[in-house]
Amino acid sequence: MFNILKHLRESNKYSQEEVAEKLGITRQSYIKYEKNIQINDLTLIKKLASFYDVDYSCFIENRLIEEYSYNIIDKSEAKASKEELRIDIPMENIEKFKQVFLYILKKVGAKPNVGQTVLYKLLYFIDFDYYELFETQLMGLRYIKNHYGPSPVAFTKLVKEMEDNNELEIIKTKRFDRDMTKYLPLIEPNLDLLSARELEHIDKILAKHSDKSAKELSEFSHKDIPWISADDKAPIEYEAVFYRNEDTSVREYNDEDY
Repeated sequence: MFNILKHLRESNKYSQEEVAEKLGITRQSYIKYEKNIQINDLTLIKKLASFYDVDYSCFIENRLIEEYSYNIIDKSEAKASKEELRIDIPMENIEKFKQVFLYILKKVGAKPNVGQTVLYKLLYFIDFDYYELFETQLMGLRYIKNHYGPSPVAFTKLVKEMEDNNELEIIKTKRFDRDMTKYLPLIEPNLDLLSARELEHIDKILAKHSDKSAKELSEFSHKDIPWISADDKAPIEYEAVFYRNEDTSVREYNDEDY
């Protein structure tokens, strides 16, 4: 039987004692929770959701949600370790992400197909296509390889900050009897942070992909060399865009590029 507590702990290379310490409970108490997979303490569920950066429903329903993300660790807290994924995003990139996200929502967020999964893929292709074309980063987000395609590591935490700041509203709905998360922008994006080239690029990506379903975009992302070459749940490397095949490449190369 699948065990969400054990899966998340082992995936993140934590011992039972380490998790118990983070939760503020004894190792014996934690072992009982992991063994029985039944948690009725909402405060503990919130601590677990914050610790692993996942939805509360993971622990209530003992399952992984479709989109999985890891914690962001500040530079001051980061410790060099090959066993742990540590993310550091410059503040200017975070602010640019917020404005890009608001711009995306203003342009295509109302489309019935545009929920969290589609937004993940739009962000991915905005970032990776821009890097292939211009060899520089647009937002510079980090993405990991998930079963449903690339997922931005920082998304959950950054969007929660935007909700807390009344910049957007998160809406839970259904589409074709499936749960769907949509986002309603509450303020206008600050386009001063985006160049004309960046805005033109974003518009092209939205025109190309925003009408596709979550399934279509996920399948398309699975053809992309950066996603294919990454290990499961591992970071996707930007440099891999220069090895793309004709299915996903957006740049015309000549002999001088090789």
